[in-house]
Amino acid sequence: MATPVKVYGPPLSTAVSRVLATLLEKDVPFQIIPVDMSKGEHKKPDYLKIQPFGQVPAFQDESISLFESRAICRYVCEKYADKGNKGLYGTNPLEKASIDQWVEAEGQSFGPSSGALVFQLAFAPRMNIPQDQGVIKQNEGKLGKVLDIYEQRLGDSRFLAGDEFTFADLSHLPNGDYLVNATDRGHLFTSRKNVGRWWNEISDRESWKKVVDMRKSG
Repeated sequence: MATPVKVYGPPLSTAVSRVLATLLEKDVPFQIIPVDMSKGEHKKPDYLKIQPFGQVPAFQDESISLFESRAICRYVCEKYADKGNKGLYGTNPLEKASIDQWVEAEGQSFGPSSGALVFQLAFAPRMNIPQDQGVIKQNEGKLGKVLDIYEQRLGDSRFLAGDEFTFADLSHLPNGDYLVNATDRGHLFTSRKNVGRWWNEISDRESWKKVVDMRKSG
């Protein structure tokens, strides 16, 4: 029996949950290794050997180690191509490029603005950090413009990279879930007909429901 891969970090982390959702979609056994960031475990020498930037997640598959969630997810999709959801990262160069362009859009356009809102609206209050209304307003505007582009795309296509659910869609789940379910800015998704339809479909996947349960229990 294959040794489960190891994912270091809490499911509450958006980057960690991206990796967990991918592993669940691909039916790859995994073990979550807790990293207590409040105690600085992510900055200890042994951890820095596998994640030199001292962030989460880190990932180990037998003798190899990786960091950066999107790189980990691509590795999982490629190595375990014949397991689980075989089309998650496409099956030919054009499909992979179509997926990658939307993953890049997520990382460079959707991610920064949605991440700023998630921190300000969901996490800052828990951490007793004052909210910056200027940052909230600025990023709400930025995210709205990104979602306007998504609205147009999703009027022509069921999912971002085509007619099948792929890693392009999955990569939006971690930040999107917090925005829709842990803040009062869910209307950014639900007020847009196509984005709302897309969000309801991708967030209802069994793999993501399992990640949400892990977040709650964590």
